[in-house]
Amino acid sequence: MRRLSPADWRALLRSALQEDLGRDGDVTTRCFIPKNARLNVRIVSREAGVICGLEIAAAAFKACEPRARVTLLARDGARVRPGRAVMAVSGGRGLLTAERTALNFLQRMSGVASLTRRYADRVRGTRAKVLDTRKTLPGWRALDKYAVACGGGLNHRLGLYDAAMVKDNHYCGKNLEEGAARLRRAFPQMPLIIECDTSAQVTRALRLKPEVILLDNMRGPRLRREIRRIRGSAPRVKIEVSGGVGIEDVRALARLGPDRISIGRLTHSAPALDVGLDLSDR
Repeated sequence: MRRLSPADWRALLRSALQEDLGRDGDVTTRCFIPKNARLNVRIVSREAGVICGLEIAAAAFKACEPRARVTLLARDGARVRPGRAVMAVSGGRGLLTAERTALNFLQRMSGVASLTRRYADRVRGTRAKVLDTRKTLPGWRALDKYAVACGGGLNHRLGLYDAAMVKDNHYCGKNLEEGAARLRRAFPQMPLIIECDTSAQVTRALRLKPEVILLDNMRGPRLRREIRRIRGSAPRVKIEVSGGVGIEDVRALARLGPDRISIGRLTHSAPALDVGLDLSDR
């Protein structure tokens, strides 16, 4: 996954600020904080995790307070403990206007990175790598997948355009071979991933020599048997495991020997990391 660029998040940030400011802006800050006030704030993690989204949070402060001075005290991907300051910002009252929007980006992205780190730590020492899916917040895909990478995971395909993932809805037991042949002709460099729910589907997939065979919702002896079969007959094919993988069972799955474990909850169900803004005297 490439680094984020402003093009990935500029429009999202602009929309988020407009959503918060509405027509009349930050009425509370305008009425309670003097126009010439000078503030010093620190962004602090309230719990242990992995921080992510600092660049976007900094941009939120600068959007509402153009003269803000931002000092990053951590880097995206860094592990943090409770009480760790990750950013210091000085400027006018616009810092309070930007607070919630900045923290919303930071908390969500840090939550995704933190959950990914927990999964990645659990499979350490095995050949398996933790991958995300396309189950991302609409419009946030680049941010969600960047956060996964910051947490130590790998990115699956970014969209429908950069890898062909064939599910049973695509071939319905009929045109798997025809579709694979058309794909190879039309997009010869396109990776082919075939999802299999049954042993019979694995047999068909093996004949097509895809780059990846995805074993979906298989567990126990059946999963172990299919992994061994694929390894024995097509050692170059990557093996992916997916389907409701929880933190409690990911290591057991990794020990069976897959190359990849894709986990939708990294991005669709990650709890936000508790990050707050504290006023500081310096």
